[in-house]
Amino acid sequence: MLEHIRNFSIVAHIDHGKSTLADRLLEFTGTIDKKELRKRAQILDSMDLEQEHGVTIKAHPVRMTYKARDGNTYILNLIDTPGHVDFGYEVSRSLEATEGVILLIDGQQGIEAQTLAHFQLARSLDKTVIPVINKIDLPTCRVEQVANQIREVLHIMKTPILVSAKEGIGVDRILEEIVREIPCPQGDINKPLRALIFDSLFDQYKGVVVYVRVVDGEIVNGLEIQFMSNKRVYEVTDIGVFLPKLRSVKKLRAGEVGYIIAGIKDIQDIHIGDTITGSKNPSSVPLPGYKEVKPMVFCSFYPTNDTNFKALSLAMSRLRLNDSSWVYTEESSSGLGLGFRCGFLGLFHMHIIQERLEREYEIDVIATTPFVPYRITKRDGEVIEIENPTNFPINPLKTEEPYIKARIFTPDEYIGQVLRLLESRRGRQISFDYIDCNRVILTYEIPLSEIVNDFYDRLKGVSSGYASFDYEYIGFRDADLVKLDILIAGEVIDPLSTILPREKAYFRACELVRKLKDVIPRQQFAVSLQGAIGKRVIARETIPALRKNVTAKCYGGDITRKRKLWEKQKKGKQRLKKVGNITLPQEAFQAILKIE
Repeated sequence: MLEHIRNFSIVAHIDHGKSTLADRLLEFTGTIDKKELRKRAQILDSMDLEQEHGVTIKAHPVRMTYKARDGNTYILNLIDTPGHVDFGYEVSRSLEATEGVILLIDGQQGIEAQTLAHFQLARSLDKTVIPVINKIDLPTCRVEQVANQIREVLHIMKTPILVSAKEGIGVDRILEEIVREIPCPQGDINKPLRALIFDSLFDQYKGVVVYVRVVDGEIVNGLEIQFMSNKRVYEVTDIGVFLPKLRSVKKLRAGEVGYIIAGIKDIQDIHIGDTITGSKNPSSVPLPGYKEVKPMVFCSFYPTNDTNFKALSLAMSRLRLNDSSWVYTEESSSGLGLGFRCGFLGLFHMHIIQERLEREYEIDVIATTPFVPYRITKRDGEVIEIENPTNFPINPLKTEEPYIKARIFTPDEYIGQVLRLLESRRGRQISFDYIDCNRVILTYEIPLSEIVNDFYDRLKGVSSGYASFDYEYIGFRDADLVKLDILIAGEVIDPLSTILPREKAYFRACELVRKLKDVIPRQQFAVSLQGAIGKRVIARETIPALRKNVTAKCYGGDITRKRKLWEKQKKGKQRLKKVGNITLPQEAFQAILKIE
C-alpha cells in the first residue's frame, strides 16, 4: 500500500556523518547484520575510491523494513547522497526520486556551505525537511548554538532531532519522524506504467541495470517496456530491490524504488531522467525528468598508448552510464593523437572520473590542462562559446568569461587570510554576514577560472581546514582575455594552450616554461620551450642536450680521432633535431595546476 511506503534521502555537508547514519539505520531496521557492519563501516560507500577519499561519490539506494510504534510495517527507501560540491547533480537526481530529506548537521561545525545548498535545493523541489543534529556524544558539541543557526539561517522552526550516528543514539526517533512527517508517494497502480530512470550501471553479464522509481502502474517479469525518449522496446527479465545488494522480487509497484534488467546491451538506449512505460498500454505523458547538466570544467583525456583508443572509448561510454553528469566528444591532437574532450562539474569530479577509468577499466590516460568555457564575439559579430583553447579566434571583438557566486563559511579568526585569498583570485565582495558570534558567511563573485585548479585546497590551508565552500554559476562577464600557446622545439602543443587575463599572461608563461624545463626529460639535442601570444614570444627556456661521452673509449693518441667522433656526434644531433619526437609526461600537464 502506498500509505506504508516512505522514500527519503540523507543530505549534509561533507564529513557530517551521512554514511555513518545510514549504517545505523540499516542496523536498527535489521537490513544488514551487525557482524557485517563490524567488518566494514560506511557499507553503502561500496567503491574503493569512496573508502579511500572518505567521501560519498555516488548516490546509493537501499530498501529497509521498519515496524513503527503505530503497529504498521513500513517500506523505507533510502538514497544516501554525496556531500561534495562537485556532485550536486547527483543529489538533485536523488531528491527527485523521494518525498523528503533528512538534513544532517554536525553538532560541532554547525551549518556549512553544502548544508545551505542542499537545504535550498530540497525546498525548491518542495520536499519535506527533517533537521537532525549529529555527534551529540562529543564534548565539543554545540547543540544550542546549532539549533539557533537552524532557526535563524534556514528559518526552520521545527525542533531538531539530536542523534549520535556513531553510537546509535536517537536513531529510533529519526525512523518515527520519517514515518510521521514525510508524505507517502503519490501514484496509481491502475494507471499505465510510468517509471523514472534516476541511475544505471553496466554489468558485463547482465547488460545495463536500470535504477527506477515507479510512479504509476507496476512492473513484472516478462513485461514489454518502452523508453519514451527513443521508443526502444525490451522485455523485462529481472526486477528487484536494493538490500543493499540486488535482490530479485516478483513485482515493483507504484511508489517503490528498484532496478530493472531487460537484456539491454546498447548503452546509447539509456538516458537518465527518461520515462519507462509499457509497450502495449503506454502512457502518453512522460515524467518531467531532470534539468540538463551544464559542465563547468573541461579537459581532454588521451590514452598513453594509441592502441588503447577503442578500449578507452568503450570504457568511457560504460562509465557515463553510471555518471551522466559529465559529457565527452572525440577529438585529435597533433602531439597526443586521438582522444576525448570531456566536460565535468568540477576539478574533483574530473579526478574521480580519471581514477575510475584507470582502476575499473585498467586504462592509463593523460589528462590535459583544465579549462572553463568562454564566450567570444568575433569581428563579424558572431558570438560563440569555446570549450577548447585551439578554437580561440585571432583578434576577437569581445571576450567574456564565466563567473560564479561563491559562499564561504569560516570562523572569524581566519577572515583576514580568506579575504586575501579571495582578492588574489579577482573576487568581488557581495555580502559579509555573521551567522553566530564567531562564524561568518562571505558571499563573493569570482571568475570560474580562478577556482578550478587549487582554490579549494588553498582555502582549506589558510583556514586550517575549517572553511567550507559552495558556489553557483551566474553567467558571463566582460574580460580582457588572450590565448597563451606553449611551443616545444618550435611546435605549438595544443593540450598545453590556455586562455587567461592579459595581465597574468607574462607571469604564467614564465612560470610554465620554467616548470616544463624541470619535468620534460632531456633529449640528445637542445629543446627550446617558449610561451607566446599569437606570434609574439613572451617567455623562453632551453632544455640542454644530453651529452654522451663518445670519446670515453679513446686513451691518448692523436687529438684528430677525438675531433672526428665529436663531429660525427654533432651531425647526429642535428639529424635528431629534425626528426626527433619528444614524449610529454603527465607531469607536464600537472605543472600548470601548481602555478600560483
